[in-house]
Amino acid sequence: MSMDINNTELLDNVSQNTGISDKRIFDNSKIAKLNSLRTKGFNPYPYKFEKSEDICDILKKFEDYGKNESLTVRTAGRLYNIRKHGKMIFADLGDQAARIQILFRKGDLLDEDFEIFKDLVDPGDIIGIQGKLFRTKRGENSIKVSNFSLLSKSLCTLPEKFHGLKDVEIRYRKRYLDLIFNVEKRDIFVMRSKLISEIRRFLTEKGFLEFETPVLQTVYGGANARPFMTYHNFLGQNLFLRIAPELYLKRLIVGGYEKVFEICKNFRNEDIDTTHNPEFTMIEIYEAYSDYNDMMDITESLISELVLNLNGSYEIKMGDKTINLCPPWKRISMEEALKEYSGLDIFVHSLEELQKIAFENRIEGYEKAKTYGEFLSLLFEGLVEDKLINPTFIYDFPVENSPLAKNHREKAGFVERFELFVNGWEMANGYSELNDPLEQEIRFEEQDKKRKLGDLEAQKIDYDFINALGYGLPPTGGIGLGIDRLTMILAGLESIKEVILFPQMKRED
Repeated sequence: MSMDINNTELLDNVSQNTGISDKRIFDNSKIAKLNSLRTKGFNPYPYKFEKSEDICDILKKFEDYGKNESLTVRTAGRLYNIRKHGKMIFADLGDQAARIQILFRKGDLLDEDFEIFKDLVDPGDIIGIQGKLFRTKRGENSIKVSNFSLLSKSLCTLPEKFHGLKDVEIRYRKRYLDLIFNVEKRDIFVMRSKLISEIRRFLTEKGFLEFETPVLQTVYGGANARPFMTYHNFLGQNLFLRIAPELYLKRLIVGGYEKVFEICKNFRNEDIDTTHNPEFTMIEIYEAYSDYNDMMDITESLISELVLNLNGSYEIKMGDKTINLCPPWKRISMEEALKEYSGLDIFVHSLEELQKIAFENRIEGYEKAKTYGEFLSLLFEGLVEDKLINPTFIYDFPVENSPLAKNHREKAGFVERFELFVNGWEMANGYSELNDPLEQEIRFEEQDKKRKLGDLEAQKIDYDFINALGYGLPPTGGIGLGIDRLTMILAGLESIKEVILFPQMKRED
């Protein structure tokens, strides 16, 4: 059933169910100080400030303090601790990357300015300053302020005055507070930004072109996942948020481009846990005249180069584990991996015996498995995945759960597909892409049967994509790589919420 969202009352009801604060939390004493500033003729929210240098650059000048002692600097940032000692006031000023101590001393500023800072400026306010380099008797690098400008008066009180923000729930819900307090958390997202830039550099240097494909789609596809659905008022039809860009990117290969990629947001209406968020970022890459072996090569080269450039080493610490991403990486078929890590050769057992083995190992969904291929995937997931700590390519998947991959050139019942695992997590998924339109139609029909029987993650039939294949898709290799999990690996973090700026959260009530 579709819903026409076209009235304010309904939209208000939707917004009330988001769990986001619906009332302001301003501090009345701060509002009173704001009014005092305005009464005195000060604008607490000016339009601009000429910031000459960052605090990091200023701190570097102290390396040659003797020569730079009389140097005047001009910078800006947020005030943290303010410590008043009669005619002297010390404070910590922080910008995007660093903090420095600043000193306000009566006599160095106009008396009115000193009193305004002492009485009307608070931790959390953003100010601009000008002053000279100064080193305290204890050797702390500081700036002796000669004048300042209030650039933004904060009206909310910063939590935990001295110890930073520790509450995980608040950190995720109010990421701006997390970033204000925890510089090391801010660094994670700086690294994530550099990671995406490095991916673009790597691919464009190899001749790949970046494209954008639709987020709103009439037929979702490209992965087995439950979609989010919305309704377009003007078109009068249901639309789906993209679960993957795959089918559109392969249309571009049909159209004549040979090397394409897209860094994109995908949306899957699934569980939320330490490695899953319903809105996530990934990159998909497609190259004509290539196969899944070439895609493993690209994946290995891309990730290992990223890790070395951003981490300075191939080794990553994940808790008490050390992961080595130095190439070459292990490559093993799914069937052989199951034998190696669990001692199980499924093809010497009957289906009834495999069902019993799955039951004894408490593997969910065993009762739905009907074929050797389905049991192979199920038992691999339950018995092997979490043992794959160092980077490992698992290749040659059963055809049952790979509707978009090409049939294996040598092994009946299998497709040319791989997944990359690191730290027990799936990091990348790649194929020799299926380009036989008649075979693709059969695969879609099999998926649609599963969907109609209640499998909410099965794919729908996309006839336009089948028709596109009918015009001819050259032999093509493709990869999907999760940006969020890759960031987790690089940062040595176990929770996806630590690397997504604004993760989805339950309502607070």
